[in-house]
Amino acid sequence: MILMLKRLLLPLSAVLLLSACGGAPDGGSPADSPSGAPATGSAKVVAAFYPLEWASSQVLGDAGTVDTLTAPGVEPHDLELSPRQIASLADADLVVYLKGFQPAVDSAIEQSGAKNVLDVSGVVDLLPPPEGHSHDEEGDDHDEADHDEEEGHDEDGHEEEGHDHGDVDPHFWQDPQRMAAVVTALEDKLGAVVPDAASSLTANADAVVAELTKLDGEFTSGLASCERAEFITTHEAFNYLALRYGLTEIGISGINPDAEPSPARIAEIHEEAKAHGVTTIFFETLTSPAVAEAIAGDLGLKTAVLDPLEGVTENSPGTDYPSIMRANLEALRAANGCQ
Repeated sequence: MILMLKRLLLPLSAVLLLSACGGAPDGGSPADSPSGAPATGSAKVVAAFYPLEWASSQVLGDAGTVDTLTAPGVEPHDLELSPRQIASLADADLVVYLKGFQPAVDSAIEQSGAKNVLDVSGVVDLLPPPEGHSHDEEGDDHDEADHDEEEGHDEDGHEEEGHDHGDVDPHFWQDPQRMAAVVTALEDKLGAVVPDAASSLTANADAVVAELTKLDGEFTSGLASCERAEFITTHEAFNYLALRYGLTEIGISGINPDAEPSPARIAEIHEEAKAHGVTTIFFETLTSPAVAEAIAGDLGLKTAVLDPLEGVTENSPGTDYPSIMRANLEALRAANGCQ
């Protein structure tokens, strides 16, 4: 945490100096050098994490470059930024982020003086966290029993290691229609950045919205007739999906993927699984499956991946947003006995 604060408090003069130094040397990680060097007349876009990177790249197409601040395999809740990444924001033609989700990004945007930003929290209707989302978590022993302090962003309390999302659930991208709203907003923003590409941006955005609408229809029909509505996950990243398609997510932990569930919460999960006839405990690709595997072992249940789409790695059940969403759909259908 101390290291992250030091990085975030980098003086603005140093940020501007780094910005003037240009891109990373050959072979540098895209997530560590998102400014790049696109051709004249094209847009340089920086997206904070994967779903925003995917949407931005689909709309922008050949009219520029899109890079992400969150490298593949990095849990976006835990993101820390290098000085070079912070500096790159000042050079970007557009920075796309979700305010409140990644405190490091929020601070870097303010510090760098990024000239053009799209905060998607002003575009999509964000839900409150699932009721009772703390689930008596033990967390990381940062005196989290006093939950009245969690929303105060107290540096001494470690902000639950940056996971306190305040009054909203950030995982909107689990709803394809909310993603479509972001695509439309990106078309408008990018049209002002590269007006010569307006027609291609519109065509790209229309195609993406059509794909998302198709995906939404597949979820609606695929989850319409199931033996059970309840599903158990390691953390509550699927509230938007559950609400849209008539399911009920039961999270072992709340919206913080790193919080350790208490023995009392694990006992509750045992009871929930038995009461609803749950067959599968879902785990994720970016966090440890140990808790899910232990609960499944205790109850004689199966485990399977339900990917929160916070990043794409070689362990992901697909290669991009649509394919991973479809893999999630098939996993839910199998676990819930859907016809």
